[in-house]
Amino acid sequence: ESACPAHAGSRLPVAWLQSCISSAPDVPTPEKDVFTGQPLPYFQPLIDTATGRIAGYEALARLRDDEGNISSAGPLFTDPSVSQAELLELDRNIRRQALERFPEGFISLNISPAWVSQLQPGKPLPSLQLLEELGLPTDQIVFEITELQGSIEQLRDVVQRYRAAGIRIAIDDFGAGYSMLDRVLALEPDILKLDIQLFRQAAAGNSNSGDFVRALALMAEKSGCWIIAEGVETEQELHFALECGARYVQGYLFGRPEENFLPSDAVQKQFSIMRDHYVRAKLAEREKLATLRSSLAELFAELRQWLARGAQPAHLPDPRNYPWLLRCFLCDAEGTQISPNFEWRGDAWHTDPRYLDHNWSWRPYFYQILAEAGEDSRVILSNRYRDATTNQYCMTSGLFIDDSRHLLLVDIDASFL
Repeated sequence: ESACPAHAGSRLPVAWLQSCISSAPDVPTPEKDVFTGQPLPYFQPLIDTATGRIAGYEALARLRDDEGNISSAGPLFTDPSVSQAELLELDRNIRRQALERFPEGFISLNISPAWVSQLQPGKPLPSLQLLEELGLPTDQIVFEITELQGSIEQLRDVVQRYRAAGIRIAIDDFGAGYSMLDRVLALEPDILKLDIQLFRQAAAGNSNSGDFVRALALMAEKSGCWIIAEGVETEQELHFALECGARYVQGYLFGRPEENFLPSDAVQKQFSIMRDHYVRAKLAEREKLATLRSSLAELFAELRQWLARGAQPAHLPDPRNYPWLLRCFLCDAEGTQISPNFEWRGDAWHTDPRYLDHNWSWRPYFYQILAEAGEDSRVILSNRYRDATTNQYCMTSGLFIDDSRHLLLVDIDASFL
């Protein structure tokens, strides 16, 4: 939290810092100046995925040395040898500069829970005092909660005061661990910022990470939170962010952190082109699904004929016509398996009776299929899921037959899609 006045663009001499420490609650007095350089904010744009325009910026801490070289101040905040008092004043100084310079849209500023926990209960919040001093509307401000330190009860109280003042709350590194989910439940944020490492693994095609991030995005949507995907450096990562419903994207693909601001439409054309690529890719996926549904209709027609001829495994359809086919089996209308699994194992059909009398109505994909009882002619296709037996990603398709007394089921290898 910011409390002391800071001189924009100035260095941070120890004597001046020591004169301010009395207003910073319970912060030890620094013994030496452990970093030098001119503190200043850099700004990285956040792109609104609905418009392609720059909607806001995140302010990031930088230091400029005597030769004009710029370095990130981030490592200082995790260095135990650096005085917390100096870090507090560095943060306040940069925050003031950022707010004084910010032109329009919204600005996202990092807030450390460790420092929030040092505030005295009931006392005025320095950041709110700074906003009032500068005459900035609070609805342009996002406070981004970083780290996992400090008292969650006190943090919740301060966050409620921020929100009452009109400030939006974001949580950084969402998905990094259970403790972060605990923060989400306690703070009820407006914005969730996906953990950058998890996001990149998911965007690169890691199935486990991808499913987890999609689940996080769905949870955010259901709780009314906006998603920010940061670290977007490639078009593939942008496509995954759009698939997850990200409201904002941030990363080198659209802009590195810079000292100055870009026009709001600086990347709009670039973004529009990439968004069109994403839409075309999703349409291509739909075409693949349409082709699959057509093939499934043919397969189910063959399977019905196979059943009518006595259901001998040797007479099952030629699997070379259906390279995605994993297995087929028959259930009654309540979801209890009444046939063995019929599986192609490279050279012939084999039967697996282990799942006879197992009831699958509890499986998520079954709800959708069972809901269609009575519509014999309709082939139902589930969403993708991980098969508990084979650990493969699958889809299941079903068709009711015999006046809805029986249910034909086919498991599909989702990797073929």
